[in-house]
Amino acid sequence: MERTTVRQVMELYPRIYFACHRRHVRDPKSKRVLRAHQASILDHLDEREAVMLLELARHMGVTASTMSLQVEQLVRKRYVIRERDERDRRRLRLRLSEDGARVREANSVLDGDRVKRMLDRLSDEERAAGTAGLALLARAAREQSEELEKKRRKGRGRLPV
Repeated sequence: MERTTVRQVMELYPRIYFACHRRHVRDPKSKRVLRAHQASILDHLDEREAVMLLELARHMGVTASTMSLQVEQLVRKRYVIRERDERDRRRLRLRLSEDGARVREANSVLDGDRVKRMLDRLSDEERAAGTAGLALLARAAREQSEELEKKRRKGRGRLPV
């Protein structure tokens, strides 16, 4: 693969992101605004599959105590469910609550109105080519993530950084 292609993706993706990303994360029900770091924590959690607090802290590059403070605020706001691990009661497992899932789903990284305005600038053919290209990149990203997840499971059980 040419270095030019890598450079193009690295140059073009941020242009789309900066033109279309949301500036604030807001709970659509309570209208509460969350800090970017808190929203990022919600993005890393799932409603069904729990993540260990220490694992999440390592993955996000913060100390366990910093993550614990952030999670405590999210638990108080009822966005995160914190529970003890059944095998080792010292370990904390984190899951997204129903409220947390609502916030995460309502606050996609990209603003739908901005994306629509961007796409409206293109012809039908250009839109089709653009979305086909994004679908290919998304597929490759999914395959890469699945590969990293398999390696993680074989390894020490840590999330890939």
